[in-house]
Amino acid sequence: MVNRRHIRSKVLQAIYAMTQNQSDQLDVYEKYLFNSLENIRELYLLMLSSLIELQKVENDFLEVSAQKHLATPQEKNPNKKFVNNLALQILSNSETLNNWLDELHINQFHVNDQYIKTLLQEIKASELYKHYMRNGVNDFKEDKEFLIKLFTDFIAPNEKIYEFLEDYRISWIDDIPVVNTAILKQLEGLKDENTYFKLNKVFKDDEDKEFAKQLFRKTALNADVFVKEYEDKTRNWELDRIAEIDSIILNLGVCELQKFPSIPVKVTINEYLELAKEYSTPKSSIFINGILDALVKEYREDNKLNKIGRGLIE
Repeated sequence: MVNRRHIRSKVLQAIYAMTQNQSDQLDVYEKYLFNSLENIRELYLLMLSSLIELQKVENDFLEVSAQKHLATPQEKNPNKKFVNNLALQILSNSETLNNWLDELHINQFHVNDQYIKTLLQEIKASELYKHYMRNGVNDFKEDKEFLIKLFTDFIAPNEKIYEFLEDYRISWIDDIPVVNTAILKQLEGLKDENTYFKLNKVFKDDEDKEFAKQLFRKTALNADVFVKEYEDKTRNWELDRIAEIDSIILNLGVCELQKFPSIPVKVTINEYLELAKEYSTPKSSIFINGILDALVKEYREDNKLNKIGRGLIE
């Protein structure tokens, strides 16, 4: 689920927290790092549960309406196309998904159902919903397209849900786009109503998990050494005037250049320029690009850039 850029951002946050607390407890902050990454699983499950809860709330509404003393013919025989959505049924009937929701006690949208009820009202008032419900016939292709649009247009960008997630766990702020993208890809990948819904793992593979561990450890343990690599290249910038977050980004970049021979130079530089744009000042990316470019030039001249594989040092 998480890509290398997101792993780098989490490592950056862990080292920043460690630095801010002036701590040398590597194990504590490594645990913090992996807890932050593993918590993405809960966010992923919670966002999936929002779809299931929408279905449950609407189904409950239809059942209560049908049992009213003076129920109208329409209430007694409602259009159940949404609650019977074939793509949505894959999620609600997934034993694996439901077991994980139970095991991790993912019920926040059930307990705080006002978010789901408000969201459902917005959906039912939309032209998307009205067009979809124009008949009561379920067709998998149409059901899937509707579910994708529902998630893309109403759930993923919903400000109230975003605020709820932010209040519930602050570390999820950066994770929401990653999780929503993963869910959207899964919905797009549903083939038919018999598709087995396979839950995403936090890490794509063990190599990515090991990358997170080694990047954190090697950067944290060699910070003083890495600073010396670029302290004479800061020109008019005194080291104590460099933003702390910039210093950490530079250390991460130097670490990858020196300690990760299989990662291309261009990838390393581009990734940390993007992190600088996201986490630091507007001028930071230019500053960091200049320092890393100078280091790469120096390493090449001194034959210290030990990259392996074809095309890895361009």
